[in-house]
Amino acid sequence: MFGRTVPDAVRHLYRDIVKPGVRFVQTSVRAIDPVARRVETDSGAFDADVLVVALGADLDPASTPGLIEGGHEFYTVAGAFATREVLESFSGGHVVIGLTSTPFKCPPAPSETALLVHDYLKHRGLRDGPEVSVVMPFGVPIPPSPAASQSLLDAFAERGISWVPERMVRALDPARKVVLLDNNEELPYDLFLGVPAHRAPRVVQESDLCVDGWIPVNPLTLETSFPGVYAVGDVTSVGTPKAGVFAEGQAAVVANQIIAQHRSHDATNTYDGRGICYIEFGHDQVGRVDVTFRSGERPSGQFEGPSAIYAADKSEFGSSRIRRWFGRDWAAY
Repeated sequence: MFGRTVPDAVRHLYRDIVKPGVRFVQTSVRAIDPVARRVETDSGAFDADVLVVALGADLDPASTPGLIEGGHEFYTVAGAFATREVLESFSGGHVVIGLTSTPFKCPPAPSETALLVHDYLKHRGLRDGPEVSVVMPFGVPIPPSPAASQSLLDAFAERGISWVPERMVRALDPARKVVLLDNNEELPYDLFLGVPAHRAPRVVQESDLCVDGWIPVNPLTLETSFPGVYAVGDVTSVGTPKAGVFAEGQAAVVANQIIAQHRSHDATNTYDGRGICYIEFGHDQVGRVDVTFRSGERPSGQFEGPSAIYAADKSEFGSSRIRRWFGRDWAAY
């Protein structure tokens, strides 16, 4: 969004995964039968001994009236780079960053966007007053971590960013250039950056896996109610935020479960609901929050930063995964 990188630098293709014994099939999944553990695709049917559903969450901008016509989403690669062009040509005014639904991917992202938009517009000489607002359905930006929330609120206050808590965007009126909130209040805007509603992919919804829109799983093993079928990541309702670090931790637990089953012994680990999240504060400063979401317990989080140290830590976090999964060096930007 802010000119730090190019599309080719952030695209990592599954066909490039360098893992022996892994066969990658690029195709569209058309149906999932969790009883038979059978997946129908455009490349034929696959019958599984173990099935792991990791299809993520799809975005549904059309479900919010006016969002497509009058706003911009920045949660896809295409949306982020399109928003980059919008920001480059933006002539000034009121920027509103708003949530249209919950749950949503990466809870810190709207707050990060507000801070980075502020810095970007100030660098362009367009940021002279409190012209950025953040609309979120929570009382604080990061509910599991009071320290992280306070640090973000302090950063908002320092920059003159307006914080609009416990509100959701229900529609946009592009003709009048106003955001319609869920309490029937209106907020004028010149540029709206929205987080679209998230949905489980249609093929998942059409299977028997979903309950209330997402796949319920055992919070310790990630098993579904169907024997031999697991689900990980954003497609689940396991209780963690929808973010890659939690999907990674869940995948490791499922891998351990599969290996233990193959070797006919008990699995050695269960899912602990823990994840580390990096938060961009602008000015090359990054904070780090270590959060834990365990079933039946109140979420908790420890916060560090912001600092240049965690900016480097974040870069290494991304680079290490690219090395491990794709076997190549990579720089975030």
